[in-house]
Amino acid sequence: MTGRTEVPVRTGGIEVAIVSGLSGAGRSTAAKVLEDLGWFVVDNLPPELIETMVDLGTRSSGQVTRIAVVMDVRSRAFTADLGAVIKELDARGDRPRVLFLDASDAVLIRRFEANRRSHPLQGGGRISDGIAAERELLSPLHDLADLVVDTSNRSVHQLRAAIESAFGDHAADVGHSVTVVSFGYKHGLPPDADLVVDMRFLPNPHWIPELREHDGREAEVRDYVLSQEGAEEFLDRYLELLRLVGAGYRREGKRYLTVAVGCTGGKHRSVAIAEELARRMAGQDGVRVTVSHRDVGRE
Repeated sequence: MTGRTEVPVRTGGIEVAIVSGLSGAGRSTAAKVLEDLGWFVVDNLPPELIETMVDLGTRSSGQVTRIAVVMDVRSRAFTADLGAVIKELDARGDRPRVLFLDASDAVLIRRFEANRRSHPLQGGGRISDGIAAERELLSPLHDLADLVVDTSNRSVHQLRAAIESAFGDHAADVGHSVTVVSFGYKHGLPPDADLVVDMRFLPNPHWIPELREHDGREAEVRDYVLSQEGAEEFLDRYLELLRLVGAGYRREGKRYLTVAVGCTGGKHRSVAIAEELARRMAGQDGVRVTVSHRDVGRE
């Protein structure tokens, strides 16, 4: 939670996005996607010039309505200056949406090695040293972020879909965006989840031969999972919790919520429950819901 006062996006005003995150986590891809969505993208603008850029956009007679600034640790006084700029934009009604791209150390190291690049902060040390230094430097911005996207297990197409969902033409008119992602505990927790719920209290369709090869998106598995004792009660109560949490997030100025639903393999129970949660939340006013299944096909 950031503790920021919620300021609604101004109709007809300038939308501002700040894109940052760890080197190798996908900032360049994010910038290309935002450009494709019609955002005016500026790469590595010094923090003290962001307000000037927004003012210029305001005076562009509607030619520039959405500005995205891609920031990294090459910027001088990166975190201190940027934090102050975000607060100043907040105060004047131009609250930026902050997107932070993350990935696991192992994945980042593999990406740097595959591209035969050094990390910008590693100096004479190892890539892992540079990553550790960057994580520490960026931790305040991570905490300020409206949306954290972990790209460790996302393809370029999945990253594009996540950014389009959050920053596409529909996004300015949406009060709150919820992503429901199913996963398997044996593949690890989704690092970018705000809430995690465990569905392993329900019977596992894996042990039913005629259901084993199907997944929770299919009627046979869905009907089996939803008919189990406790499933309906869970859905009713968890939806009430999500409404409570979502309202609190909106009060704190956070417009994105990622809910992770887990089971053993991420194929049956978590998928069926994630689909049903998304279906029921989609009917709520001011809420845009997307659903993804991280581990289907990995078994």
